[in-house]
Amino acid sequence: MQTTNVVDENIKKIGEMFPNCLTETLDENGRPQTAIDFDQLRQELSKNIVEGPEERYQFTWPDKRNAIRLANAPTTDTLRPCREESVDFDNTQNLYIEGDNLEVLKLLRQNYLGKVKMIYIDPPYNTGNDFVYNDDFDQDSEYYKHNSGQFDELGNRLVTNTESNGRFHTDWLNMIYPRLKVAKDLLSDDGVIFISIDENEIQNMRKITDEIFGANNFISQLGWQKVYSPKNQARFFSNDYEFVLCYCRTIDKFSINMLPRTEAMNSRYKNPDNDPRGDWKAGDCVGNGVRSQGYYDVVSPKTGKVFNVPQGKHWVYAKDNMLKMIEDNRIWFGKDGNSFPAVKQFLSDVTGRRPSSLLMYEDYGHTDMAKKDLIKLFKDLEKVPFDTPKPVKLIKMLSIIGCNDGDIILDFFSGSATTAQSIMELNSEQDGRRKFILVQMPEKIEDNPGALAIGLKTISDVGKERIRRAGKKIKEESPLTTKNLDTGFRVLKLDSSNMNDVFYTPEAFTEHDLFEDNIKGDRTDEDLLFQTMIELGIELSAKIEKKSIAGKTVWSVSDGYLMACFDKDVNETAIKEIAKIQPFYFVMRDASMATDNVADNFEQIWSEYSKDTVRRIL
Repeated sequence: MQTTNVVDENIKKIGEMFPNCLTETLDENGRPQTAIDFDQLRQELSKNIVEGPEERYQFTWPDKRNAIRLANAPTTDTLRPCREESVDFDNTQNLYIEGDNLEVLKLLRQNYLGKVKMIYIDPPYNTGNDFVYNDDFDQDSEYYKHNSGQFDELGNRLVTNTESNGRFHTDWLNMIYPRLKVAKDLLSDDGVIFISIDENEIQNMRKITDEIFGANNFISQLGWQKVYSPKNQARFFSNDYEFVLCYCRTIDKFSINMLPRTEAMNSRYKNPDNDPRGDWKAGDCVGNGVRSQGYYDVVSPKTGKVFNVPQGKHWVYAKDNMLKMIEDNRIWFGKDGNSFPAVKQFLSDVTGRRPSSLLMYEDYGHTDMAKKDLIKLFKDLEKVPFDTPKPVKLIKMLSIIGCNDGDIILDFFSGSATTAQSIMELNSEQDGRRKFILVQMPEKIEDNPGALAIGLKTISDVGKERIRRAGKKIKEESPLTTKNLDTGFRVLKLDSSNMNDVFYTPEAFTEHDLFEDNIKGDRTDEDLLFQTMIELGIELSAKIEKKSIAGKTVWSVSDGYLMACFDKDVNETAIKEIAKIQPFYFVMRDASMATDNVADNFEQIWSEYSKDTVRRIL
């Protein structure tokens, strides 16, 4: 019960491309394992080999190899559902996941490989006091405690990355690199990622994203105007903007969406000649430079006045096309027919506006607006329970640009859950069905008695409460148009595997161990169900129903695609009734079978009633 070992998958892929590079070696226990013959692989790629001290372009830092290893290493962790903290658990398509986002991303890779259309993240900015995730788990316990700045509720370590730290950039790079590397696998071929970042690490972030996503998939380095007035107290320049990096998964498959037009833009279109095609504005018919087919006389049909382009210019339309456009009343010569010709650009032909790389605060919000977004929801608190939120408007606009209705949006540094509110508001405005997946480490809140008094002890508590309040507010303000709006979310929490360690050496194995339950005693049937869904690659937002069949509780996922029974004393009658439904997957506990006869007849029952069902025993 662990995620795919990415190294094994990569060895398999190389073996498929270069089978002569496969070999065998012995692991640390003396057992044979498949490996890559790198000398042979070098011969396959021998056009230009760069190795050893020879100079080459590269971006590296201490522990980069370990960062790559962390991204590729499998995890035995699982996600446990938490109904009591969820909203509309059984029907919602949205997920809120608590835990270290690296481990969570590895688990999501099982279920959402290539399914996420847009990722937005606002990671720690490495400003000298931000907490970063420390992924070095190889230290002894005393050093681990001594070096720790803070623990989350699960015992994961958070470290304050001060500027005096000799590994100031290194620790930040080791934190962000493996998370982005795993996240790339979740993006669809036409997917896009937006990364908010400031000037402290922008140069390193560009190098990392070029390496992970490919420099050819770079779209733009956007500038977000985060304040609406300069700060005179600044030492040098007033820092008025931050960056938003934009990369796509595959440049040939990605297309950007147009933004809605503003009233000010549309007001520039008029209809002075009552053209039945509607409002229009005049556009230029002349281009710079000389073109052999672009120099000819144009005659006004109303007055007969002749026009030609100035020296060094050309008409942008070929002569035949220009004549057709004049005939179709698409060329404007002014009310009196004596003005220089212009092309009519009709408002009805304009579908939107091309996004600009400069994200002005009027369209995308600013930091003050971000705080006001929170204040509106937490009026009962003297101080907002999160210090550096992003404005709802920013993520809403990026979502319009980067994804479409029905798509999945992932934010694995979700903070105060601005992304969730943005998606719900956008769905409300467009009657949309976009879905969000948010991931957040439960970092403790400091210096906010008001938040603590209402049970908001961690940032993830703030995020969940914000979604609850924002969803309620949206529905109260638009009760008619939000009737079918999904404002719920299914809470999942990262935890260790549901399975006990059942590996024994032969000399330590006893007859009693043969009948020992391999599932931890504190785990519920629904815990087992979700670990099964992860292993089988079923989306964690899938519809779940609890049914009674032959007196036993049976879980049905996605209308019977997966059926699972974890009750005790499951007899042949129950198995037969489940088999008649013919699910694609069926899962049950080994300890659930009532008798040895049930175990003996298990395969025969399924072969008779649903031989194609994939059966698994925990």
